[in-house]
Amino acid sequence: MSEPAKHVVEIGLSAAIVSVAEDSPTVLVVHTPSGDDALPFGPFDPIAHRTLESGLRTWVGEQTYLDLGYAEQLYTFGDRGRHTLKPGENARVVSVGYLALTRQGAESKAPDTLWRDWYRFFPWEDWRDERPAVLDETIMPALDRFVAEAPDKPTAALRRDRARLCFGTDDIGWDEEKVLERYELLYEAGIIAESARDGRVAKEHVLPLGDRMMFDHRRILATAIARLRGKMKYRPVVFELMPPCFTLLDLQRTVEAISGTRLHKQNFRRLVEDQGLVEGTGKFAAPARGRPAELFRFRREVLSERPSPGVRLARQRAG
Repeated sequence: MSEPAKHVVEIGLSAAIVSVAEDSPTVLVVHTPSGDDALPFGPFDPIAHRTLESGLRTWVGEQTYLDLGYAEQLYTFGDRGRHTLKPGENARVVSVGYLALTRQGAESKAPDTLWRDWYRFFPWEDWRDERPAVLDETIMPALDRFVAEAPDKPTAALRRDRARLCFGTDDIGWDEEKVLERYELLYEAGIIAESARDGRVAKEHVLPLGDRMMFDHRRILATAIARLRGKMKYRPVVFELMPPCFTLLDLQRTVEAISGTRLHKQNFRRLVEDQGLVEGTGKFAAPARGRPAELFRFRREVLSERPSPGVRLARQRAG
């Protein structure tokens, strides 16, 4: 009687390291020989690493030269086929994704790493100036075809409802937190590059919808963006991205960069001050032109004063 086949599972650690620079939300990527960007990633060593997070911090430091501050576990990604195996390899890779926040300094000095604007991977997520043209020109017609090609009426109805909820059509309204749901729908519809790479559709069926990433790293990044957009509303994580002193306009632009929405200036300032999130320093910034702006700092006391001290979004009306 032959021995049963051995199933090998490897644990990988992937980090979406996020920062904001010049009003752009950025993610640190590793540029690979294949041409695809990848999130920093590496294996978990059960002997050398005491915990998953300690393993993450160790190899991220070695790979990116960054000493991570805030980091939290996102999700475990283990879909079959998420890593292309070499002939003879039979390991199933389960990846534990993390979100990490840092204040961006100079250009990355680590080999083959650089900061990328995350909207180059998700161009439909940036609503700061206007409704992204790619929605009406490319995405919605493609999703209409996806609905029309359904094998039966119940499936068509399910696909239609998912498209409405994910992309906020029929007056439902755009929900900035549904980043992962939108990406998953585009993947299942077979209209983004990863769909062809993973063998779901022929290459000629995909559309130019953002840059492709290695393995399922764009899915992990979508999860990280959704987590950050949601969490900053009830926890003051946005201040992990701010310098010690900042103007209220700097803070607003950072929140707008992350959320992908434009906020009402006066309402935002009133909300931030009323919630006791910041306090004045008595100092002023010296702008290139115009009146000096007061500098503020984060009030850490708010963490013990309220259970959910986040930054609410006061959206600016369109038009």
